[in-house]
Amino acid sequence: MALLRLLLFLAFGCTGLGARRSPTTHHITLEPQQNLQMRWTVDYRDEEVAIEVGASLSPTQWLGLGFSERGELAGADLCVLWVDWKRRVRLQHGWVDGQGRLTADPDTVCRSAQLLTRRPEATVFRFRRRFNTCRPRDYVLDTGTTHIVWVSGPGPLLRLQNLQLSHFAVGMARVQLLRAEVQPPAPPPDAARLELRSRRVAVPDQETTYWCTSPYNPCPAPSDPRLSAGRQYEAVVDAGNEDLVHHMEVFHCEAPVAQRIPRYEGPCHAPDRPPAVDQCKRVLAAWAMGADPLVYPEEAGLPIGGPDFNPYVMLEVHYNNPNLKKGHRDSSGVRLTYTERLRPHDASVMELGLEYTDKMAIPPGMASFELSGYCVPECTAVGLPQAGIRVFASQLHTHLTGVVVRTEHVRADGTQLPDLNRDEHYSTHYQEIRLLPEHRAVMPGDALITTCRYQTLERPNITLGGFSITDEMCVNYIHYFPKVNLELYATAPLSMQCNQSNGDRFAGYWERVPLPTVRLPLLEEEPCPARPADQGQSDGEHLLEQGRHRKRAAPEEDHGAHGCCHHGHEG
Repeated sequence: MALLRLLLFLAFGCTGLGARRSPTTHHITLEPQQNLQMRWTVDYRDEEVAIEVGASLSPTQWLGLGFSERGELAGADLCVLWVDWKRRVRLQHGWVDGQGRLTADPDTVCRSAQLLTRRPEATVFRFRRRFNTCRPRDYVLDTGTTHIVWVSGPGPLLRLQNLQLSHFAVGMARVQLLRAEVQPPAPPPDAARLELRSRRVAVPDQETTYWCTSPYNPCPAPSDPRLSAGRQYEAVVDAGNEDLVHHMEVFHCEAPVAQRIPRYEGPCHAPDRPPAVDQCKRVLAAWAMGADPLVYPEEAGLPIGGPDFNPYVMLEVHYNNPNLKKGHRDSSGVRLTYTERLRPHDASVMELGLEYTDKMAIPPGMASFELSGYCVPECTAVGLPQAGIRVFASQLHTHLTGVVVRTEHVRADGTQLPDLNRDEHYSTHYQEIRLLPEHRAVMPGDALITTCRYQTLERPNITLGGFSITDEMCVNYIHYFPKVNLELYATAPLSMQCNQSNGDRFAGYWERVPLPTVRLPLLEEEPCPARPADQGQSDGEHLLEQGRHRKRAAPEEDHGAHGCCHHGHEG
């Protein structure tokens, strides 16, 4: 019997960025106690984001919300709602210096500002922000991770200039602000739901906890002749715990079909965790704070179940508790919607990047250090079908020292195409499977070069590749269809393993394979055409009621040339 297809019919359907339709509204709870919420829509034609903020504020309390490079207050770029000494409500832009003081900006960067509601129980305001204002101090919005930062304090204020923000309550969250627009498909009539949830976990009063619950058995027994259904997944987060549940993943247990996985509920890295649970490593679903559900394209579904498929999965929940809150219990998890309607193609996951070995070595005390892993043309030539594969989603992955991840795409003739995925503000604490704006064709003879940039200023010793969180990885899990029999490990230029999924090598000589080269580099559009920056009223004169992506920097020296591209497991 063929493997069963997991069909993820999520809340939306995949479309290109250029379609002109009602934009999708995204939402994140930033701070439950203050009921701080943010909703946003993305206008790709005009390259603007419309942001709506709601919070429970006192009549004169001020609130600043904006962006920073890594979530720090220093260097943040904020839109501040505040009340002056005449009790007039204003919204003004400003920057935070290295000492936490605010410099007020006379220009109207927070455009089309509107105060929608101002009551003690609810304040709601909105503004629009360009992706790139073409001013050097303003944050550039891109398709990678965006660090949202907010700060609040009592008012009224005489002026905004030189306000010492570091004296007040500060918070941070990570989102993908510019995400692929998706359209909701009609759910199939036979769709059913299954929830995989933690069981009233007493969330520890420590900053980081990874909690594992296994096993779950969402599939019919292997001997059952019925098709196991496909799935849709989305987050189910307990009310009041939105700021604690950082990300969740569902892993398939890659064990022999008849093997039972013992029950375990506890810290994922506890020494008493049953060894058999270590086989639950293949990612089926991944969600992070602020993420929308993942959409599988209509052409494909993820295969799962059947007579040769171990039926068990494991749920992992990352609790982020920097304020060391006590007494919280949590039963959050992932809701799967599944159907027996199969799609034309099986989808699969391929791992691009570096092997998890000592050859992946990062020196200590480095502000910036890059390593690159290569999927070389010689291997994709023999491992991919003539029609190629279509990549529709990507999940970037490093451990604690990774700060930038990108996968470059080069045709067999040396022509560089747009990056397969790129995150200039990558954080290991915010990992999700992200839809690509459009499906990308990878053809036989293409090269895929995955580069990770690390920062090890606080590490006294060398960091090696490995599975521990204190080791490092450099991975891009690409989701594609149709499924192919390619499993490749590469350590160019010294040696390379180009393997089939059963472990056998493809025919060919894989020692001393040359690195792929770019003969025709990608020419990127200048993000800031000759136009004046946003102009506005001066400080104190503009009342609230009035209403391209980052250009790539010159490449740094590539410190390493290793890599892997295979059907891999999460580390």
